Amino acid sequence: MQKIEISARTVIFVVAVVLLLQFLFLIRDLIFTLFIAFIISSALYPLVERLMRLRVARAVAAPIVFFLFLGFFVALVTLIFPPLIKESALLFNNLPGIMVKAVPNISDLINLSSLSQYLPNLTNQAFTIIQGAFSNVFFVVTTMFFSFYFLVEDRPIKNVFGKFLSEVELARMMDVVVKVRRRLNAWFWGELALMTVVGLLTFIGLSVLGVRYAVPLAVLAGLLEVVPNLGPVLAAVPAALIGFSQNYVTGVAVLVLALVVQQLENNLIVPLVMKRVVGVNPIVTLVALIIGGKLAGILGVLLAIPTTLVLETILVAVVKRSVPAANLR
Repeated sequence: MQKIEISARTVIFVVAVVLLLQFLFLIRDLIFTLFIAFIISSALYPLVERLMRLRVARAVAAPIVFFLFLGFFVALVTLIFPPLIKESALLFNNLPGIMVKAVPNISDLINLSSLSQYLPNLTNQAFTIIQGAFSNVFFVVTTMFFSFYFLVEDRPIKNVFGKFLSEVELARMMDVVVKVRRRLNAWFWGELALMTVVGLLTFIGLSVLGVRYAVPLAVLAGLLEVVPNLGPVLAAVPAALIGFSQNYVTGVAVLVLALVVQQLENNLIVPLVMKRVVGVNPIVTLVALIIGGKLAGILGVLLAIPTTLVLETILVAVVKRSVPAANLR
């Protein structure tokens, strides 16, 4: 019988890896903060560099770009949230009746009286979660602080790791960081453009068709764009349900609208706004979304794709470094 020997070095390495993973899990909120800040700074970094090329000092350019972005975000939330909350509350309150009109036999499958009691609580919980996310002052402030620091500081990653790495290793790492920044920048603005365009197209289409609750349905369609492949399908379900509750012609028209928007998205909008982002395999995307949801809930789902882009960029750099150039042809 062959003996299997495990060296002390192997045991120490395994224990160290387990402890490291546990430590990272304990500080996951800080990791999320730093990663979100890095995404925001990557999105704003080219704007700062553009101002610097116009001979504006970084100490002036970075605050200008950062506070303009912050002001735009606050104005957008202030503009969208009031009608969104009002129409969403109406939608949840009327949802049981809408479901009965759309699917007459649904009461045999679902206890609508229980649903009627549960939906208002669900609505309140949803808005409580949203309010809690924005009222978590420490998380928001630290994220904004790190974003601002990453913008103002000239190459903060290089300044930190330059003390521990050789010049060659530091150059290789910074090359990867630059590539990661470019991909995150393209993903951020591309995703924002996708969400805006799809949300506007959905709102216009639903308004023309006379579908009720167009604002929350359009916002839902825009937000779900951050979930590739599954998002558009999930967004079409409540819109079609409300359409069929009005009449079958409207329901079919809503389905056609969803199909048209999805075709425009796949064949026109995505190639235009995401041309700088290398596509991620759909299977890899789905796995990343599931893992992100299991590890960190909604936040994990939202960060699944940018995390995948970062890991893919690092993996490609490692493979190119370890495999001779002749074998890559």
